[in-house]
Amino acid sequence: MTISLSGVHVVVDDVDAALAFYRDTLGMTVRNDVGNGAFRWVTLVTDTQPEIGIVLSPPHAGRSQEDGDSLAALLAKGALGMVQLRCDDLDAMFDKIASAPGVEVLSEPASQPWGVRDAAVRDPAGNMVRIEQA
Repeated sequence: MTISLSGVHVVVDDVDAALAFYRDTLGMTVRNDVGNGAFRWVTLVTDTQPEIGIVLSPPHAGRSQEDGDSLAALLAKGALGMVQLRCDDLDAMFDKIASAPGVEVLSEPASQPWGVRDAAVRDPAGNMVRIEQA
């Protein structure tokens, strides 16, 4: 029996703003764009790992009002988990990301004590995104 990662969910308050960041700035490809009533979620993949999707969805999609409200409050604080990515040219990617609308730079490219060279930003929804040099 084997198991593998198929997707990661990223909660966002504005799917279109997040889509512009993950698709247009990071270069991911939309695999699915699904609407269900008042909610929409988008699955993106990378060319190098098309079997792993990043799913962008709003806090209230598929949740109770109370749970959605709680998740939205955590998102607004920037208190949700981070997304970790890897690229082959961190400096070029950072330059592109740092100038993208709605992005907050947390740390510029630097060598870390744990052995990687990376940078950190907040996406337009406030989620931390760390990108390391491959």
